[in-house]
Amino acid sequence: MCGNNMSVPLLAEAVTVSGVEKETAAVIFLHGLGDSGNKELLSLFSVRHGWADTLTGIRLPHVKFICPHAPPIPVTLNMKSMMPAWFDLMGLSPDSPEDESGIKKAAENIKAIIEHEARNGIPPNRIILGGFSQGGALSLYTALTCQHQLAGVVALSCWLPLHRSFPSASSGNKNLPILQCHGEMDAMIPVQFGAMTAEKLKSIVNPQMITFKTFPGLPHSSCPQEMAAVKEFIEKLLPRI
Repeated sequence: MCGNNMSVPLLAEAVTVSGVEKETAAVIFLHGLGDSGNKELLSLFSVRHGWADTLTGIRLPHVKFICPHAPPIPVTLNMKSMMPAWFDLMGLSPDSPEDESGIKKAAENIKAIIEHEARNGIPPNRIILGGFSQGGALSLYTALTCQHQLAGVVALSCWLPLHRSFPSASSGNKNLPILQCHGEMDAMIPVQFGAMTAEKLKSIVNPQMITFKTFPGLPHSSCPQEMAAVKEFIEKLLPRI
């Protein structure tokens, strides 16, 4: 690939699952709090996810999967312990204070990856942004505030950050397909929060663009059925060209 990854800090150490033929599309997938793109980091909030390994299981031959790592920062919710996080978290309820500056800075860093891919031949409308938990939250915020029309968003077990700033904060892309998935036994981000997020999203993009799937018995994690739904979504939005 042309271009210099060092000019985009999050790409310098990102894990990339390459396609097996000419790459004409990309999925940028953001891990959850205390996790990483490729291996588990043990913490109070860590979920076992080597996301690069998980995504390898649903990869498509023409699609590149990019799994960046969040930098370690002190997280208020975990007694200021240092852990990989896209932004600080003060709480996990819809009314908790939010790290507005951190969220916006993190979104700009993800947009820099999108711009890098565009300069290197994969246009934004061939890029899906996705993530799990805090990473899913950032993927929603980034896609909704991005000036480019992305192919879609995969939002797993998450919420919409700075939800009170929408719809005015939206860049206005009404036809953004969003797949939201949530475990019905999620004790960390209850499925009700996911449902509230889905309703909020319907006020920001065209309601028919929103797909909200729930999975019985699933805690704050993923499962094969969920990943099958993700693969189907990617196949539909990023066909071979």
